[in-house]
Amino acid sequence: MAQTPSLSGTPRRGPLTSNLRRRFARRRDLGLSVREFSILKRLSTPQDIQDYVNAIPINHEIGGQTILSVREVIRQRRAHCIEGAFFAACALWVHGEPPLVMHLDCDLSDFPHVIALFRRGGHWGAISKTNGAPLRYRDPIYRSLRELVMTYFHEYYNKRGYKTLRSYSGSFDMRRIEPEHWVTREKSCWPAHDRLAAFSHYPLISTRQARLLSRRDPFERRAAKMVQYPRPAARKK
Repeated sequence: MAQTPSLSGTPRRGPLTSNLRRRFARRRDLGLSVREFSILKRLSTPQDIQDYVNAIPINHEIGGQTILSVREVIRQRRAHCIEGAFFAACALWVHGEPPLVMHLDCDLSDFPHVIALFRRGGHWGAISKTNGAPLRYRDPIYRSLRELVMTYFHEYYNKRGYKTLRSYSGSFDMRRIEPEHWVTREKSCWPAHDRLAAFSHYPLISTRQARLLSRRDPFERRAAKMVQYPRPAARKK
């Protein structure tokens, strides 16, 4: 059996948390305040969760890179993709659904993306925090994770218009990581991020197929520049 790194960096084997078999996340399990837990409790459907993360301004990371915990997303009212995915996964767990997330990896010229996963009637859907339009919510109509991921392929591109999505992880159950490391952590949750990024990934296209990809045309690239939350203008000293 392969070893997996623990959050402290020391290899360890097997499940990392006793929460793996816990269907419903209780407030005391998560370590959240009554107010924090009540926010998650109100979001009883995936669409409710998506509406909430859409309403939170995008985290432009003005002061430097962050991986905010669920608590910090609520407190700071901002999030980027992995922060929104952690929040969504936690909200799903509160309502008795597994807190599953997926890491979408890409060419080195672009940035990875993270989504939260859910199922309805045996079909997959996704909750996604993004500042643009194309990489958002997916209805639960996809028969496999690969089928779901392929809906992001055409719109996943870098500043030069090249399509960059290359692989996707399996569904990662956040119950494998203690809540103190992604739900209530005050510092950035880099260890949780690293666990997810290191999880097994599956290729989407071959090297030959990558060479055949077309660039998105100028009209598509102009249309995709619309964002929900523009970056704040630099303040004058």
